Amino acid sequence: MTSVEFNDKLTGLNRILHSFAYNLTKNSEDAKDLYQETTYRALHNRDKFQQGTNFKAWIFTIMKNIFINNYRKRMKSNTMLDNTDNQYYINSADHATGNRAEGTIMLKEINVHISALDDSIRIPFLMHFDGFKYQEIADELNLPLGTVKSRIFFARKELKDKILSTYGFEPN
Repeated sequence: MTSVEFNDKLTGLNRILHSFAYNLTKNSEDAKDLYQETTYRALHNRDKFQQGTNFKAWIFTIMKNIFINNYRKRMKSNTMLDNTDNQYYINSADHATGNRAEGTIMLKEINVHISALDDSIRIPFLMHFDGFKYQEIADELNLPLGTVKSRIFFARKELKDKILSTYGFEPN
């Protein structure tokens, strides 16, 4: 096959190769890179193409192999090798314990704000927080359903305003 015939066949597969590259990479820039690498390798290895074989399959195989090799390189680069004598360090991150002090402090502050709420809105709010449904709260407290929903709403709003003002923000 002459160079002109080879180039014409390769150019004829341009759109199909771009589509296949995008299907492999799911990214247009990576697909362009994969297409470019494929055409480069096909042109570079033109002499290895055997006349009478399927040209399209040969090109697609080149593209697929480049994609697989690049994928394996990426996965291998994400692998961490540890050459320490003591194997304790390999899994030490799995047993790391975070510092929960900040969350505990915030929870205590929120509990202080909740306890400062008026009982008429605090009790329905806490019941809802504990998982009771609106109707269950209404039945338990002998209140209309709309009143329970309003009180929970007002409790949330008041808590939000108190927390915002605690941290120096203007409440709405």
